[in-house]
Amino acid sequence: MLYDLHEIQRAFLNPLARFTDSGSLLFSHPYSPLAYTPVSRHIAATYELVHRLGKDYEKPLWHLEHTEIDGQQAAVTVGNVFQKPFCNLIHFERALPAGRPADPRVLLVAPLSGHHATLLRDTVRALLPRHDVYVTDWVDARMVPQSQGPFHLNDYVHYVRDFLRLLGPDTHVISVCQPTVPVLAAIALMAAENDPCQPRSMVMMGGPIDTRESPTQVNRLATTKPYSWFEDSVIHRVPARYPGAGRRVYPGFLQHAGFVAMNPDRHLKSHYDFYLDLLRGDDDDAESHRRFYDEYNAVLDLPAEFYLDTIRIVFQEHRLPCKTWEIDGRIVDPAAISKVALLTIEGELDDISGLGQTRAALDLCSNIPDNRKAHHTALKCGHYGIFSGRRWRQNICPLIADFIRQA
Repeated sequence: MLYDLHEIQRAFLNPLARFTDSGSLLFSHPYSPLAYTPVSRHIAATYELVHRLGKDYEKPLWHLEHTEIDGQQAAVTVGNVFQKPFCNLIHFERALPAGRPADPRVLLVAPLSGHHATLLRDTVRALLPRHDVYVTDWVDARMVPQSQGPFHLNDYVHYVRDFLRLLGPDTHVISVCQPTVPVLAAIALMAAENDPCQPRSMVMMGGPIDTRESPTQVNRLATTKPYSWFEDSVIHRVPARYPGAGRRVYPGFLQHAGFVAMNPDRHLKSHYDFYLDLLRGDDDDAESHRRFYDEYNAVLDLPAEFYLDTIRIVFQEHRLPCKTWEIDGRIVDPAAISKVALLTIEGELDDISGLGQTRAALDLCSNIPDNRKAHHTALKCGHYGIFSGRRWRQNICPLIADFIRQA
């Protein structure tokens, strides 16, 4: 019912969003006579702010048409190389100079935690000059027909294993935030089976591998509420107008409300600053705001089974670090991993995955030699800063590139 009410609200807001979009252009376009009235900038800024607060945000484009390789610009083509019901494996194919040696092949596992994989645009952009990049592009659950069946956390593990087997040996895995857990589980199962397609290295970035370490607000919510509360309060069925009609999901709009509720003052200030930038004509800062919120406000629905499994297995029962997680009749034991190099990365100021939660993987993978394990704490860095922004580009990405080549 809540999802249906949300759709009704969207239907009422869409005409307002279209009207304010047109109104903003009418009072700001250089060819419009209204743009030269005394209060035109105030009216245009107000219209645009209302438009952005009320509009629908679609999945953003990657906008990665080029990269720089050895000082020369190279074209990049995004292609779908493997399609599964809940995820597409996409490849950023680069036009390499003739005779140039191949770069390390990297599987970048994007989080399935509300935002689209394009949230890792800056991550991909920094990796492209020196790596052959593949990315997991998760599908909005409301677009997946019920006939495709459910999607559990164990299915996520199977997807990662399938992608690694498709890419073959000599692949390097980078997992950001939520997927650190299923990626570590997938590689542990492959190691136990002595699978020849185990990756050469794995990089774990800001993930909830052991949430008993430095619990954050996110962790406390998951542990102070019973499992039944999540099932009864946040799970809803997809409305009839979508391909996944009837599927049980954790709706994107509820996730977005949760994101905003974590830092309401910061978002309020950001929108007020955006309004002031429009008044001052500060186009660069205004455009930066647009780019950030075009990504931040674009959310997808999560399959209910996957979300509830994550609450129970990762946050409430800690099955991975406690070695009680069973998949296909086999206990997931990271100690089975011995041939894969491991790098863990945490942000000093991370308020989503606290310090020590990702580093726990080093102790769990006890049979990886010490000279093939490393850890890095990014100083003055929050959660998003470890995979996006200046510190990511200047400090963390070069560190990962060197680690991959050493592996």
